[in-house]
Amino acid sequence: MSARVRPTHVLVLALALCCLLLGLVPAASKAHAAAAVCNTYCDARDPAAAPSERVPVTASIYSRTIQLHIDDNDAMGWASIGNGNPGDEVWLDRSFDGGATWGSGSKLGDTSTPAGGSGWRTLMYNVDDWNNNGVGALRACGKAGDRPEIACTAWARSNWNAWSSSTAAATGLMMKWDRGTGLFGGNGWWTAANALTSVIDNIRTSGMPSYKYAVSRTYDLNVNAREGQFRNDYLDDTGWWGLAWVDAYDLTGDSRYLNTARADADHMFGYWTSKCGGGVQWNETNAYKNAITNELYLQLNAALHNRISGDTVYLGRANSEWSWFQASGMINSSHLVNDGLNDSCANNGQQTWTYNQGVILGGLSELYRATGNSALLTTARTLANASTSAAAINSGGVLHEPGEGDACDNDGASFKGAYVRGLRDLDKQLSDRPYSGYLDTQANAAHTHDRNALDVYGPHWNGPLAGTGYGCQQSALDALNASEAT
Repeated sequence: MSARVRPTHVLVLALALCCLLLGLVPAASKAHAAAAVCNTYCDARDPAAAPSERVPVTASIYSRTIQLHIDDNDAMGWASIGNGNPGDEVWLDRSFDGGATWGSGSKLGDTSTPAGGSGWRTLMYNVDDWNNNGVGALRACGKAGDRPEIACTAWARSNWNAWSSSTAAATGLMMKWDRGTGLFGGNGWWTAANALTSVIDNIRTSGMPSYKYAVSRTYDLNVNAREGQFRNDYLDDTGWWGLAWVDAYDLTGDSRYLNTARADADHMFGYWTSKCGGGVQWNETNAYKNAITNELYLQLNAALHNRISGDTVYLGRANSEWSWFQASGMINSSHLVNDGLNDSCANNGQQTWTYNQGVILGGLSELYRATGNSALLTTARTLANASTSAAAINSGGVLHEPGEGDACDNDGASFKGAYVRGLRDLDKQLSDRPYSGYLDTQANAAHTHDRNALDVYGPHWNGPLAGTGYGCQQSALDALNASEAT
């Protein structure tokens, strides 16, 4: 489903003014003073004109029923209150950050049940603000007469740009994209790289281009941040961004993204040291050799070789990385990857985080594409068979991060998404598609047990739904993308 056609401000506002002058908008509404949003239609449209109606969420207070009504045809909504008395109040709240705030979007269409009535409704308001890339949500709120208590429904939205499980999750993630910073959740850095990668993957798997604008804006707003070209002191951060820009290049063909990915890989190469016989260190000032930094380095260099005609440099670096990594000891006897190496250059026995099990699969898949060496796929199968069955990271067949809590605003919330992306990459290289059933199980579990009415996901794919945030949303979107791609 493509993005909707956006009418010009001037024409739409002129039409709205005509409607007001002709008295076509009911006078009973006490519309809030927030600036009107105009998409196909402007805010404050009569619900009688809605060609469709759906009630996704309800609430109640003092026997009153409060409902949110959605017109999916026009991506508008209105609120109603019923089973009450004259003087009962009802309105809409509108949020452009997934319900975290609603500011001037509060009390839209604020109105009261007239004399002699038992219920009333607001006018219709747009869910989204297409002219400003505002991905929105609505809720209905109300109160009984002069009682102070207020009740509101959960947040919900239309099915525009949310017509499948993956596009709905992508829209849920884009609610957390900050139009001012070009990042997700305001200040996320490497996690924003993962989130952008998930959105790009969704564009490619679902065919919905509606959020393509986020790619260029994220780049333009941040290309000169930190050390420039998305480089910074943490080398794994640089690797995540490098892979995001490889994906952006695949999507758009814009060479500046590939050039940035090359700058990121070259930056990481500058911190390949002789400690422990090789490998890229974790931080510019910290010599720790860990798994994720080197897995990302492997995948990024192999990916660059596969996209640069005549390359030998990046292929050489990828081969050197894999030769070092497989002999480093970070892969334990259970074929799981621990966090890194201790000061004696031995496996430190720290957690087998899910992302360490997944990124290596993506790296080996890219290196196989580069070399045709089937031994790489054999090794990757061994690792994938271990991780898809390991009790340490699976519970009832559903992926579970070690120490998984209810938070969605920490680094760990993004780990599972990176895992399923890597497993998907491997699965696509194998003719028997051995992991497609596992990937389907992850997506189905999350969709069934771990989302709310806004298609926002939490950390526990097998339930219950707990906290929400862009990290959890990104991981769930990765699972849905991976399932859709199998």
